[in-house]
Amino acid sequence: MDATTRFFEEIDRREYEPRLAKTAGTMRVDLQEGPHTMHWFLRIDHGRISASRENQEADTVIGTSPGLFEDIAAGREHGIAAVLRGDMTVAGDPRLFVQVERTFPGNPDARGPRRKFGQEVR
Repeated sequence: MDATTRFFEEIDRREYEPRLAKTAGTMRVDLQEGPHTMHWFLRIDHGRISASRENQEADTVIGTSPGLFEDIAAGREHGIAAVLRGDMTVAGDPRLFVQVERTFPGNPDARGPRRKFGQEVR
């Protein structure tokens, strides 16, 4: 299973994300590769969160390549940096993306607050 699928399935399994307790809205991630687009849809209601493969209208729509999102979902790349470089687009409410971006894993080699929860400090 790839990091992207693991990320969204883990969010759906978690059902509640305390870092999103003050957040509400919908976000669709469009992973575009040539003529094909894969969709992931997040519903967030004050921390309650669910993920599906729906292609619905959303408050925020993220567009990028599957490879880049794979790196973001694995913690090898930073989502906001990708937006600033122009490698990923955000349409709609960018604040929702900034809030959700906090749920992505940090670099496994990082020291500090972005490391994965439960990872031993070196």
